Amino acid sequence: MALSLVKSVISNQTRKTVANVMFRAYSSQTEIPQYETLAVSEPSKHVFHVALNRPKKLNTFSHKMFLELSECFSALSENPQCRVVVLSGEGKHFTGGIDLNSFLENGSKANEFDDVARKAKILYKMIKTYQDGISALETCIKPVLAISHNACVGAGIDLITAADVRYCTEDAWFQVKEVDIGLAADVGTLQRLPKVIGNASIARELCFTARKFQSKEAKEIGLVSQVFPDRDTAIKQVLELAANIAAKSPVAVQVTKQNLVYSQSRTTKEGLMHIRLINQAMLQSEDVAKAAVAAATKAELPEFDNL
Repeated sequence: MALSLVKSVISNQTRKTVANVMFRAYSSQTEIPQYETLAVSEPSKHVFHVALNRPKKLNTFSHKMFLELSECFSALSENPQCRVVVLSGEGKHFTGGIDLNSFLENGSKANEFDDVARKAKILYKMIKTYQDGISALETCIKPVLAISHNACVGAGIDLITAADVRYCTEDAWFQVKEVDIGLAADVGTLQRLPKVIGNASIARELCFTARKFQSKEAKEIGLVSQVFPDRDTAIKQVLELAANIAAKSPVAVQVTKQNLVYSQSRTTKEGLMHIRLINQAMLQSEDVAKAAVAAATKAELPEFDNL
């Protein structure tokens, strides 16, 4: 069986050489999408960098930003050139949370109605739009690595807990701010933070009190994987990590994320069934054969085709 796999890889590699070269030449000319509130770049092959880009407004979340987050991460999820996404923030802070002026402006549309049911319908739609913007990181099939620096407040917690891996800088501080402005967090923190840190008591304390906590505590409770000395160092090293992930089989990485997200809110039995159903097809991928040959010959990983 192993010999047949090796022969298959060799023949496939020969057959696809010209096609791959042509594809890479075409893809290198692909335009990077542009957004009003986000800056998107491709710092290395298959690695895309998305930065919150309202520095003069402390990267606060406007209605437009929620819409663009949904659009951006949906597009990257479908983009075969993208295999990993790094998320950061431009300017002094990662984010100051929600843009209250934008929130009040959009929420005020409910005041056009006297009836509570009709007001509620407007607010329901607005909340759903905001939830979709945050959840786009989770539904994006590509791994999302988030870097927080300085302030990560309110909606910032919602955002990073929807990412796959979180990092921060030494000057970073965090705050589940919503109770201080008279509302319950409604775009993901209450659902994801307890699961992310694995401690319901601490999560509830942070949500009830809205107290600030620093990078050291964020690392201790498991909110972030690593603390870097500054933003530039964090971005440099996380981009290197992203490039390492991007060099692996996109089939393997993307199916891994799919199952991790699916299993997060389900029983072990359901998670096992899910991966069983997916891998009955994915184990037939040529990526398995390519990686097996590399492991057997102690060679570097081959270049995998886009998915």
